[in-house]
Parts: sequence; structure tokens; C-alpha cells
Amino acid sequence: MALISLGASKKQKNMPTQQPTKFRIVMFKTKRLFLLLLLVWLAVRCDVLKDLTTDRPKTPTEEPNKYGPVPPTASSKEMLMRKDIITFAQTQVGKNYQYAGKSPDTGFDCSGFTSYVMGKYGIKISASSRDQALQGKSVDVTAVKPGDLIFYRRSPSESIFHVSLVVSNDAKGISVVHSTTSRGVIVDNITASKYWKPYIDSARDVVAKK
Repeated sequence: MALISLGASKKQKNMPTQQPTKFRIVMFKTKRLFLLLLLVWLAVRCDVLKDLTTDRPKTPTEEPNKYGPVPPTASSKEMLMRKDIITFAQTQVGKNYQYAGKSPDTGFDCSGFTSYVMGKYGIKISASSRDQALQGKSVDVTAVKPGDLIFYRRSPSESIFHVSLVVSNDAKGISVVHSTTSRGVIVDNITASKYWKPYIDSARDVVAKK
């Protein structure tokens, strides 16, 4: 009996030494996890505070333009001029035809009309359709732009006999404004015209250099 009591007492003495050891391990892991979470929270908080207190660079849209509006490019200037040319040319629709005429007061012939319109925009060209067909630069008829000139001849062996001013070139065809002997200054779709289409010969650009 004495031996059994001695063994039991030894067991009881050993048990208290195991419980604190497990408890300390759990507490150590808990503290380490807590410290890790604390460090993460502090790092996030620092980043947020830094973001709030740091001056952000202005976006390009916030920066005012100190030098005024951006000037148009050369091509946009040219297109604006072309638009102005055809707009003005169409204000002459209804003017009478007059052989060798060069002004709205007397009426126009075909080349007198184109030279008059171009002259309003500082573009000096001859009052002769044959001479105009050699001025500026050659362009493909299918690629004409508003403000270009289109020339006509009845056959390859004959001279140029007419000139017109391009208004538009789109899916509907090529429209021009010109002074005709029968109807004066009018707008025509020459690619849809049974009369004018067979005589289309060439085209010139006298605007691009301006």
C-alpha cells in the first residue's frame, strides 16, 4: 500500500509540470499571431496615411493651357479653306453665263468663274481653262477633293473646252459647281450626267500649296 501511494503521489507531482508547458506554447503562438496582425495593421495604416498626406500630381486635363488654343495643322487649315471655297462658289449659283465673263455683275464663263472664286482666297490662276489645266498639281479624278478643278475635252486630240470646281466626292458621285452656256452657274453630279461624264479628262489641285 505504501508503494502504491508513493507511485500515485509521484504521478500527481508530474502532472502540474506538463500543464504549464502546453499553456506557455499556446500563449506564445497567440502572442506571435497577435504581433503579426498588429504589424500588418500598422503597415496598412501607414500606407493609407501616406496616401492621404501626399500631394498627387495633377492629371493632364487639370493642367490649364497657358498658351491659348492649339493651332490647327496644315491639313486642317487646307480643309477649312476648301470648305470656304466651295461654300462661296455655291453662293454664285444662278448667275448668268457670259463669254469671257469674270465677275458676278457681268456673268461668268467656266474658267472666269473658277478664277474669280479662287482669287477670293488668294489663289491666282489663269482665266483660261486650257492654262488652268496646267496649273497646280495633277490629281486622279477618282481622288478629287472639294476645291479641286476638273477639266473636260471631247476627244484625246482636242483641247480642253471646260472646267468645273469640285463640291463633293462621295458614294453618290462627283458633284461640281460650274458655269454652263445653257444654264449659267449650277451644281451638277458629273458622274451621273450622260452629257458631262464622257468628257471628263483630268483634274488639278491648286489649293494644297496655299
